[in-house]
Amino acid sequence: MNITETNDTTIINNLTVSYSDEGPVEAPVVIFIHGFPLNKSMWDLQLEELKDEYRVIAYDIRGHGDSDAGYEDFSMDLFGNDLISFMDTLKITKAVVCGLSMGGYIALNAIGNYPERFEALILSDTQYIADTPDVRENRLTAIENIKKNGLDDYAHESLKNLFAPLSLLSKETEIASVREMIVNTSKQSIYNSLHALAIRKETSGILPGIKIPVLILVGNEDKITPPEMAELMHKKINGSELHIIEDAGHLSNMENPFEFNYQIRKFISSVY
Repeated sequence: MNITETNDTTIINNLTVSYSDEGPVEAPVVIFIHGFPLNKSMWDLQLEELKDEYRVIAYDIRGHGDSDAGYEDFSMDLFGNDLISFMDTLKITKAVVCGLSMGGYIALNAIGNYPERFEALILSDTQYIADTPDVRENRLTAIENIKKNGLDDYAHESLKNLFAPLSLLSKETEIASVREMIVNTSKQSIYNSLHALAIRKETSGILPGIKIPVLILVGNEDKITPPEMAELMHKKINGSELHIIEDAGHLSNMENPFEFNYQIRKFISSVY
């Protein structure tokens, strides 16, 4: 059995994309899409958990981590097309795709346009609705605040919403890691991503048509995409599974990796 374990780059759509690729080459593929404004390293514990049985891949969305930003305006359509181009480049016909937060928006966009490329879907701490006017305004205000005060202040405020209150007291390593991801993202990529998030369209129309297995996960204390939104998705996607991750906020895979990993392993094993 050929085992791969690489931190590599490839060229898709004229930009360099950084990714981690671990596990048996011939094994079923699981692709992880990170949230905003983070990078592929947020999935390290999931890759470690699954790499003995599956080929597990996490990549940096354009403009995040070590991937180029390119010159096009960021949008969920662009990110979704990048995902499919990335799969094409690695010669992956179908995969289980797991997206958290913005990664979930990207996965929903891609499955709406390329349903045949998905073996199953894991939606974590995400939602199908577009931004409300208030949230959209908050994103535009965040851009102005970063221009004025820099990324340190933005990271500090973001952490309060990304983690559950208990995690803020107990997850020092994870908090430091996420803070580093945020401040190491270029300001321009953050501006472009905030704009892409603000203009994204809701995806409720595609949910009833999803026919593959779907697992929905959400932290019980997620303030950004709360459990009520996960419940609404669950009702709209026929046959989907929903599990609420205890002792977790918006970054449930990092705050309670034991429970998160248990749920995704159980789900993926039922798919393959």
